[in-house]
Amino acid sequence: MSDRPDTDAFDVETASAAVERVESEIGERIVGQETVVRQLLVCLLTGGNALVEGIPGLGKTLLIRTLAEAIDLSFARIQNTPDLMPSDITGTEVLRESGDDRVFVFEEGPVFANVVLADEINRATPKTQAALLEAMAEGQVTAGGETRALPEPFFVLATQNPIDQEGTYPLPEAQRDRFEMKITITPPSFDEELAIVDRYTGTIDPAPPVETVLTGDELRAIQALVRQVPIADDIRERAVRLVADTRTADRLEYGASPRASMALVVGAKAHALVDGRPYVGEADLEAIARPALRHRVVVDLRAQRDGVTPDAVIEDLL
Repeated sequence: MSDRPDTDAFDVETASAAVERVESEIGERIVGQETVVRQLLVCLLTGGNALVEGIPGLGKTLLIRTLAEAIDLSFARIQNTPDLMPSDITGTEVLRESGDDRVFVFEEGPVFANVVLADEINRATPKTQAALLEAMAEGQVTAGGETRALPEPFFVLATQNPIDQEGTYPLPEAQRDRFEMKITITPPSFDEELAIVDRYTGTIDPAPPVETVLTGDELRAIQALVRQVPIADDIRERAVRLVADTRTADRLEYGASPRASMALVVGAKAHALVDGRPYVGEADLEAIARPALRHRVVVDLRAQRDGVTPDAVIEDLL
């Protein structure tokens, strides 16, 4: 894999068409969830990581595995539990026989994959959470006294169950800020659920083969192209002003950090590219605002009692 992606291989039109092919392949296996798929792809193109919230049974694992297959990326799943150790994620050194000698060999953990699904991250202890978040932030892990680079591209999707909070370790605000976006998965509509039931209780293969329509190198090239999408000064200023307003909003206890401004701008660029536009528009910023900000703000207790959500506050600030 080359160190520098070849951005000349794509322009906005061809990149958008490539992403559309990925969406189409995912749609062959996943019923509905078009908005979730679009947000996941936008997050992937920014080079960031995603926090996904939704009740169990909505197909999160199948969705991420399908995404990895469509882009020819390696996939690993981490089932977080309170007894999971950092070395279970990053890897560890084991003693192996080598002829007449015994040598320590490093065995890579599941984090050494292109796409990592960290299921129920809030069930892991803070120490284990920190090991995964370090890998996300640095693109490398330190184990066995050595620092090892993670593969590129590298994408972590961490899930949380919003209902069952017993025995969990909620992510602190500073660690949630490390995620580029928080994506909310809602239950399917009646017609979508009917289609799911038909697929999984009938004679049709519920998980048909997925064609690889994009390579890892091509994905990296599109990620580099995202950064080149132009954004007007007034839209960039609106993004920064929106984030700054969260720090003074009446119903928020904590607002978003400057990292949120960067996430808004690069997310809007990726959204414009996916839609096939060679520039960022107001609609791109508005489409990204909620997933980019909802996990970075904290509604105060009084507003929570009144049923106010982060999305409602962000909507009012737009």
